[in-house]
Amino acid sequence: MISKCNKYLLAFCVGCGFTAAATSCSDFIYDDSDQVTYADKSILADDADTLWAVAGIMNKMQVIADRTILLGEVRGDLVSLTTDASADLRQLADFTVDGDNKYNQPRDYYAVINNCNYFLAHADTTLRNSRNERIFIKEYAAVKAFRAWTYLQLALNYGRVPFITTPILSLDDADATIDNQADLAEICRYFIADLTPLASVEMPGYGPIRSTDSRLFYYPINVLLGDLYLWSGQYREAAQSYYRYISSRNGTNSAYPLSTDAVRFMKSDSRWMSTSDSWSPKFSIETGTANSELITMIPGDSIPSEGNYSQLRDLFNTNENNDYRSSIVPSPVIIALSAAQKYCHYTTGGEYIAAPEGLDGYRTGDLRLQATYTSMENGGSQLSINGKRITNYSVFGKYQTRNVHILRRSMVYLRMAEALNRAGFPRFAFQILKTGLNNSVIQSEVLPYYPADSAFIASFNFPNNVYILETTAGLATENTMGIHSRGSGYSAANGSYAFLEDSTLIGTPPSAILNAQIEYVEDLIVDEGALECAFEGQRFYDLMRVAMRRGDNAYLASRVARRNGVFSPSLQTLLMDASNWRLKIED
Repeated sequence: MISKCNKYLLAFCVGCGFTAAATSCSDFIYDDSDQVTYADKSILADDADTLWAVAGIMNKMQVIADRTILLGEVRGDLVSLTTDASADLRQLADFTVDGDNKYNQPRDYYAVINNCNYFLAHADTTLRNSRNERIFIKEYAAVKAFRAWTYLQLALNYGRVPFITTPILSLDDADATIDNQADLAEICRYFIADLTPLASVEMPGYGPIRSTDSRLFYYPINVLLGDLYLWSGQYREAAQSYYRYISSRNGTNSAYPLSTDAVRFMKSDSRWMSTSDSWSPKFSIETGTANSELITMIPGDSIPSEGNYSQLRDLFNTNENNDYRSSIVPSPVIIALSAAQKYCHYTTGGEYIAAPEGLDGYRTGDLRLQATYTSMENGGSQLSINGKRITNYSVFGKYQTRNVHILRRSMVYLRMAEALNRAGFPRFAFQILKTGLNNSVIQSEVLPYYPADSAFIASFNFPNNVYILETTAGLATENTMGIHSRGSGYSAANGSYAFLEDSTLIGTPPSAILNAQIEYVEDLIVDEGALECAFEGQRFYDLMRVAMRRGDNAYLASRVARRNGVFSPSLQTLLMDASNWRLKIED
C-alpha cells in the first residue's frame, strides 16, 4: 500500500493533470474548460482514485501558494517594494487591486474547494481493512482541512464570499448556488462544527517524496480549529485547540517543545561581531521529525516549466532569474523594531549585561533579522558574478527552497499566547514569550494570579521532565525557552522585558487593570510575531485580527501607512475603511 501511495503522490510532485472547476460570478465557480476529473464516477472506492484525487487537490493548492504569502506580507508593514516590483505587487501594496491582477483570482480558491467538495461527496469512507479500520478516513479528514483552510483564506481576503459545500459540475449548478454567501464569522462557525469530530484523526503519511516528508503537505486539524476559534473570538477554545496539537502531535501524552534554537552573540567576543545561529537553518529543513520546526507547506515544482513553480525565491532574493534585482526588501519598520529590542547577553564572566546599541549590520537589538536577511547594508560583501559586480543584492534565508512554508511551530505557540491573553490570562501568555512553559512556571507565575480559573489553567500540562527550561549551562536536554529569547538573548533574565504589574498602573480603576495588561501583552505578541515570523505571510492578518478585536481600524491603518519610513496620510485614510482591507470579486 505504501509503495502505491508513493507512486500516486510522486506523480503529483512532478506535475499532476488533475483539474478542477473554477472562473467570474458563476464562472469563477464553474468553468467548462476546467472540470473535476472524476465527474463520471459515482464513488471513489479504491486507492488509485482516492489518492489521485488528493494529489489533484494539492496540485490546485500550488496555484494559491505564493499569494498566501504575498497577500499577508506585501499589504502589511514589514516589507517595502523596490523599483523592480511588478505592477501587480504594487497594486497589492497600494490596496488598488483590480480584476486583472494575477493575485486577485478567486477562481483558483474555488478550484481547490470544488475538488474537495467532489472528493467528500464521492469518497467511500465506509471501507475497512482487516483490522476494522476505516481505510480512507485520514484522507477524508485531510481534505476537509484543505477545504476549511481555503475558505478561511477566501473570507480573510474577500470578506463575504459564495459558500458551496457540494460539487459544482455544470454552469447550472453554479447559477443555482452563487447566491449562497457566508462571511468570516459564518465560515468559522461552519468549519468548527465540520472539523471537530475529526480532530483526533491522524494525517496521512506516504513517506518521503522528492526528499520531503509527505506529512508536511497537510494542515493539522487542531491548529486549524485553533485559528477558526481565534478569528471568531472564542479564545479559551482556541488556546485549548492549539494546546491539543502541541500535546498530541507526536502521540498521546507526547511533547512538542519550542526548542532552544536561537541567534546569539558569542560569549567570548568582546567586539560584538560574532554570532552563533541555530535558528535560521531550521527554515530549510523539510522533515516531519518529532521536533521539526516546519509543520505545513505547499510543495512546489523545481523548475518553471513544470507549471507550479513558486516565484517567491525570485521576488525576495537577487539571483540570475531576476538579473539580480529583487522586488521585496525589509521595510524601515521591521529594521527599527528589531533595533529597538534590548538584547540580554550572558558573558563568559557569568553575568547578564545589555548588548550595546549602535552596532552595524542589523546587530543592534534582536538578531533574527540579521540572521535571515543578507545584503550590503547588513555586512554582506560586494558580489562579482560572471564578471558583473552586484552591489544591491538581497538574500532571504526563509526563501531558499522550492516549497512554500505555511505553518511552523513558533506560530502555534504565538497564537496560543494570543488566545490565552485574550481569554483573560495575560501572565500565562507573557511566560510563553519570556521564559517558556513547563508546569513549574505555570505553578509559580500563572496559577496564583487566577485562582478562580485553576481548573482551566490545569488543563494545560507541560511536564517538567519533558519541557526542560533553558539555563546558562546549555545542557543537551534543555528544549524550552521564551520565544523572545530566539533573537534577543536570555530573556528570562532580562529585567527590561517585563510584565505590566498592577503596581505600575496606579490611578487605573481596578476593573481596567486586566484590560490594560491584556492590551500590553497583545502588543508584545504582535511585535514578537513580527520579529519571529517576518516575511512569512502572517503580518497583515495579525494586524487585521487585533484591529477587528479592538474595534480600532487605526491600529492597522497607521502601521501600514508608516511602513516605508514616511507617513502616508492618503494610505491611512484609505485603510480607515475596513472594506478596503479586502480584495474585490469582480462581477
